[in-house]
Amino acid sequence: MTHSTPSATEARQRAADLLWTAWQGGRTVSAIPSECRPATRADGYAVQALLGARSQKPIIGWKIAATSVAGQKHINVTGPMAGRLLAERLHTNGATLSLTGNFMAVAECEFVFRMARDLPPRAAPYGTDEVMAAVDSLWLGIEVPSSRFQEFIKAGEAQLIADNACAHEMVLGPRVDDVQWRAVDLGAHRVRATINGTARCYERDGIGANVLGDPRTALAWLANELATLGETLRQGALVTTGTCVAPLELVAGDVVEADFGVFGSMSVRFTA
Repeated sequence: MTHSTPSATEARQRAADLLWTAWQGGRTVSAIPSECRPATRADGYAVQALLGARSQKPIIGWKIAATSVAGQKHINVTGPMAGRLLAERLHTNGATLSLTGNFMAVAECEFVFRMARDLPPRAAPYGTDEVMAAVDSLWLGIEVPSSRFQEFIKAGEAQLIADNACAHEMVLGPRVDDVQWRAVDLGAHRVRATINGTARCYERDGIGANVLGDPRTALAWLANELATLGETLRQGALVTTGTCVAPLELVAGDVVEADFGVFGSMSVRFTA
């Protein structure tokens, strides 16, 4: 019995279906089968688009993964990766989330931008000032990533992009007053995270510069990355730009409190 080689469209759909089923079922896979495995970043993004299309609600924005050299080395990728934020996985400040089906079990403290207008694809790259002029507001956020791969550090860039750049859950905190942040050097801004658990407590400090040198730079990167894919960074989209603090290891019972100084603070609780 012979099996025909799937077309590129069929292969991408099979890969997306596999990842979606694993994600919704709280399971992992060893790898996408070789006959439908994405081989390039572009292939990975094509699978990711089909994965996002499985959501019953419009995509609410984007995440940026691997925005530090340490993060890139940890998962063996050459640079940042974009992923889609799903509306059904967005939570409000103070939420309680389950760690069931989360195989990374970390939390990340991030700056989140909301767009005031579209930035459509174009040949000329967007500059940081132009991108920031299209921003409506700044928010605080805690991202809770995960992966559908058993050994995500070995999956490779194309598969991780297909896996929605390890998107999982997103907690949106308070909006920052425009007067407070517009003139601030976000790269120099410090963030402190505190983990209070049933049997442990620890703190970890970080800085905005851990996000590609500056969260504003990360946002401009995303606008240009999407442009190369023919995607528009749309009005109203949320963009969580990458973690300012080294990822916080989680166990059931932990409460993460993220203190962004004068910008405010937020929290999220984790159960089994």
